[in-house]
Amino acid sequence: MVAADPGQGGATWAVLQYVLGLAQLGHEVFLLEPVPLKSIQPSTSLSASENARYFDQVASRFGIADRSALLLEGTRDTHGSNYLDIQRACRQADLLLNVSGMLQDESLLASIPARVYLDLDPGFNQLWSEVEGLNMRFSGHTHHVTIGQRIGDLGCSVPTCGLKWIKTLQPVGLNHWPAASTGDGEGEFLTGVGNWRGYGSIQHNGVHYGQRAHSFRQFFDLPMRTEEKFLLALSIHPDESADLRALAANRWRLVDPATAAGTPDSYQQFIKRSKAEFGVAKSGYVASRCGWFSDRSVCYLASGRPVIAQETGFSDFLPVGNGLLAYHDASSALEAIDQLRSQYRHHCAMARVLAEDYFDSNKVLPQLLEKVGL
Repeated sequence: MVAADPGQGGATWAVLQYVLGLAQLGHEVFLLEPVPLKSIQPSTSLSASENARYFDQVASRFGIADRSALLLEGTRDTHGSNYLDIQRACRQADLLLNVSGMLQDESLLASIPARVYLDLDPGFNQLWSEVEGLNMRFSGHTHHVTIGQRIGDLGCSVPTCGLKWIKTLQPVGLNHWPAASTGDGEGEFLTGVGNWRGYGSIQHNGVHYGQRAHSFRQFFDLPMRTEEKFLLALSIHPDESADLRALAANRWRLVDPATAAGTPDSYQQFIKRSKAEFGVAKSGYVASRCGWFSDRSVCYLASGRPVIAQETGFSDFLPVGNGLLAYHDASSALEAIDQLRSQYRHHCAMARVLAEDYFDSNKVLPQLLEKVGL
């Protein structure tokens, strides 16, 4: 989402990589985001909301104001382009990329020949459908695409829900994400951006598919065991008092993500000023071995910032050891940190190479279009 939950620069970039990447390839792209009434801040009016203000900033910043809109879910109330313009864009469209199937207005979707469900939260979407019986909006699509590279493979516990899942990597627009020199900014901290908790966890066949909090607790004492410094732009509720005390006691430095990474530009600067990313995955990604790899990590790599990432099965399809270092537990995380320290400039250079070889939107998006028959 861009504006349904405004002020999250990283989430905004996850959407923009598709919008800007397809436009760079010469495609005509329209960004339409449905917003539930309960998400409007304040709830009086869509156009007078904080959601609309943030959306306008993003659309103006990236030159898409004339081909983008917010749509109040279940209505024809829009902000940005009007509903008739949206209808016209849909009638002319060859392809819908529907993130988590959020757009459900059938009067808009019916005429689009290729309707792609784009799964950016692999494992959870499928488990919510299979285990909890929730309507995850899989129906009504001609193709189902996921960034979970191991869904449907042996060793991955995520149910397919009877669907054929097409795999895609996360794209990054390298022209929007130039490599930063190793001397830019402070470069002092191993950093991370994220939410301590996102949404409900799932229990299935004796396995707990949890949130980042459940993964992170085994690494609380990591800063006490290395000379490296750690800085997190972490969204964590003040009521998580025990975890906050543990983070502080173990020298994790926290900054407000709304300040440090609340816009696309501040998010980008936060990454560029980092020494490297220390990425902790949701425990559900780890337990399922679904092959999830973070769009945040892709941005670090493109910026020439190495990534130390918790293993989710991504090493089955991405080379690790140069620019990207994988870990399973605290001991292997410390080994990865030592590798980073011993050859830091090498890992910076190889991070950018990895982004160019695997995640360049000029490569990823044409492959995705071909996979869905366009």
